[in-house]
Amino acid sequence: MKKYIYYILLALGVVMVSCTDDLNQIPHINTQPNAGEVYGDAANYKKVLAKIYASYVIAGQELGGGNADISSVNGYDFLRGYFNLQEAATDEVANTWLQGDKIAGLTYITWDANDPWVSDTYYRTYYSITLCNEFIRNCSDDKISGFSQTEQNEIRTYKAEARFHRAMFYYFVIDLFGKGPFVNENTPIGAYIPEAYSRKQLFEYIESELLAISDQLPPVEYGRVNNAVVWTLLAKLYLNAGVYTGTERYTDCITYCKKVMNAGYSLEPDYAKLFNADNHNRTNEIIFPLIVDSEHTVSWGATTYIACGACGNSSTQDPAKYGLTNGWGMFRVRGELPALFGDVTASKDSRCLFYVDGQTQYLDKAIDDQSCGYFSEKFTNLTDKGEQASNTGAVGVNTDYPMFRLADVYLMLAESVLRGGVGATREEALTLLNLLRERAYGDKSGNIVDTEMSLQYIIDERARELHFECTRRTDLIRFNMFITNEYLWQWKGGVKGGRAVDKKYNVYPIPHAELSANPNLKNENY
Repeated sequence: MKKYIYYILLALGVVMVSCTDDLNQIPHINTQPNAGEVYGDAANYKKVLAKIYASYVIAGQELGGGNADISSVNGYDFLRGYFNLQEAATDEVANTWLQGDKIAGLTYITWDANDPWVSDTYYRTYYSITLCNEFIRNCSDDKISGFSQTEQNEIRTYKAEARFHRAMFYYFVIDLFGKGPFVNENTPIGAYIPEAYSRKQLFEYIESELLAISDQLPPVEYGRVNNAVVWTLLAKLYLNAGVYTGTERYTDCITYCKKVMNAGYSLEPDYAKLFNADNHNRTNEIIFPLIVDSEHTVSWGATTYIACGACGNSSTQDPAKYGLTNGWGMFRVRGELPALFGDVTASKDSRCLFYVDGQTQYLDKAIDDQSCGYFSEKFTNLTDKGEQASNTGAVGVNTDYPMFRLADVYLMLAESVLRGGVGATREEALTLLNLLRERAYGDKSGNIVDTEMSLQYIIDERARELHFECTRRTDLIRFNMFITNEYLWQWKGGVKGGRAVDKKYNVYPIPHAELSANPNLKNENY
């Protein structure tokens, strides 16, 4: 059984967070018992911090999402929504249950301000920000003055962790929505209409918060925030700064990639083990995971959705091969992804993980015809011994989600070098890219030479290495490929051959109900 800090889990009742009944308002927190009682005991701070960590992957206080934290259309956790927003609209995922899962808008890039997945992800994001604000508000020097010095020092560390999570969720706001209401621990509680922050304002806030906490975090412990986690998020922020602010920051991206690389991480030799049920042992490469545990964080979203959803339920595919009780058949990959590996049946690339029997590569029929498109075999519920880790039909998978890992850092540095950033050379970039290739091929047969190292190579290699890891939409936008006709994939824009779409789709709209509640907010072009 996995044992981590957040499995002291108040998810089963120590500190209960009530749901917001009306999605017309930013979720707010109510604690039972009241906040004074909860924060009157120093031991409870760790338990509340546990809830913040768990808020990425659970939807409520009970196993499977019961006693929901907030009201929502679909009722799932943050990660399931975030995965759909980052993957469903791209060349990586083809959804089968379009109407039943209310995902046609994302699939065809035709969503509007009433889209249920957009709405749920927005409110899940602000719910977690509110959790962080409430926690930080109770970590002031005045609030903790009655505790011992050791307890105060621990709580200050917890506060820095909560500040990271708040910055992380604001990063999701800046990337997905471009802007949003700004609330922090000083925001009045009650009848208050938050100010709308622009993308540039959010960028500056996130940057300042991450820089401020970099010397206040705990030593490296799997599943907890440490300095390398902060540096990785800074690198991601700087990599996309041109999109977010109009000013490129590739040199800064290189700086923070190098800080991560010097922190003692190394590539996991076996790529597939990064995505199995024992991936909590991959501390060498996984920098920051979202913990999914079949005993303490049972969810029908998170990695259960990814592993079960990517396994066919009307094909020859055997779910047991992946440690699954059953496959859901909810999505496959679009044909453009396996095309990046060439002939998948002959590929020596260990990242080429697709089930092809009885499947066509391309979606030449309807996109929701399950015989069209290969199934992904990347995420499994298998232990290192090849055994089923849990009964997925009852408690979901036992596989953590690697939100940040070293391979992405290598790719970010290489891209930043090619885009003109300084602080690393082309030779260094090529070396890092070939380390990924050598891991993938098991030898140097897949290595590239300098003349093959281009931005087109980078965007393709990011898909080969990072598919299903919630980077694709952001990557395609940065490469000006998401909405334009520079790159078309099947059913992009709702037509079989693909088409360019309106530039408004580079960001998701703030939900319509939220606009009614906060006159400071508006959507351009929606």
